[in-house]
Amino acid sequence: MNENLLTRIVDLAVAIQQIPAPTFQEEERISYLLDRFQAEGLCDVSRDAAGNLYARMPGTGSTLPLVVSAHADTVFPVTTDLTCRRLKERVYGPGIGDNALGVAGLFGLLWLLREREVTLPGDLWLVANTGEEGLGNLRGMRAVVERFDGQVLCYLVLEGMALGQIYHRGLGVRRYRIQAHTSGGHSWVDYGKPSAVHELARLVARMTEIALPARPRTTLNVGKISGGTSINTIAAEAVLELDLRSEDPAMLVWLAGSIERLVEQASRPGVQVTCRVIGERPAGGIPAGHPLVRLARSCLDRQGIPAHLGIGSTDANVPLSLGLPAVCIGLTTGGGAHTMDEFVRISPLSRGMEQLAALVEGAFRELPAL
Repeated sequence: MNENLLTRIVDLAVAIQQIPAPTFQEEERISYLLDRFQAEGLCDVSRDAAGNLYARMPGTGSTLPLVVSAHADTVFPVTTDLTCRRLKERVYGPGIGDNALGVAGLFGLLWLLREREVTLPGDLWLVANTGEEGLGNLRGMRAVVERFDGQVLCYLVLEGMALGQIYHRGLGVRRYRIQAHTSGGHSWVDYGKPSAVHELARLVARMTEIALPARPRTTLNVGKISGGTSINTIAAEAVLELDLRSEDPAMLVWLAGSIERLVEQASRPGVQVTCRVIGERPAGGIPAGHPLVRLARSCLDRQGIPAHLGIGSTDANVPLSLGLPAVCIGLTTGGGAHTMDEFVRISPLSRGMEQLAALVEGAFRELPAL
């Protein structure tokens, strides 16, 4: 890939990164991308009820379409300082790799195919989707898959970083919001009355005593906890948010059941503890020997990049859970994801884009025969 095209992709990634796009607040970024898609002369540029943005590069035949997607949302609040620093070999900025560069990769793919005058036998859909991060619960990708109703050659999901990774299995995730309620009171006058904060603290201690297996890898994390009124008030309410994950769907069900039983046992006279599911990412996968996975590996091999097959919690979870062929791949390397020091490396992006273009062309050539 030539240097000019590489620069265009990086410039666009920075422009995208500068537009705040927290989950549920992607509108400004999506509007910017819509204008860019229209300026490229793509067909059927539109948004859906979930806020997803679609654009079609027409193919020449009747082969099923191929969908390439990248999530447009970021973990950072609107108020985040999005200052970007560009060095010779790195670009720093919150959200630059996850996932401004992934979204810019949609355009980079288009530019690369056009520059080489590649003719595809089926439509190529480019999708900037919403709701991948945090409590977005993959709502954007769910709407994408519902729109195409299984009539897709495959789904290629782009992340700005993780070049060399091929996520062909979706990691199951379940998330809970657990709340405790008591009558509260004064820390001195009413001492002895139950505190919602104390009750949740005891519950967390019990949860962390659950023996989790190393294989299949299974995790439990209390990511947020809050509550109370003041330091000298017995807390009348408290809430925590819990993230459960497992490589094995059956193990995830077992762990979720264990948590729900502990919550039920935590309620007693004067103490009400409740929980509700606030997020669920379905598990699924295709075998390592699936033609799409083999093709993805060969595209990396041709670029001299070692391929690593893995499991992850990405937009690919949705099609994979439905038995549809999908992989999630990275476009370059980097670090500091979800931090203010997030960065991407520029040089590997050239090989990452070559990998993507080869994967798209190869999928149209090889998958229709299945």
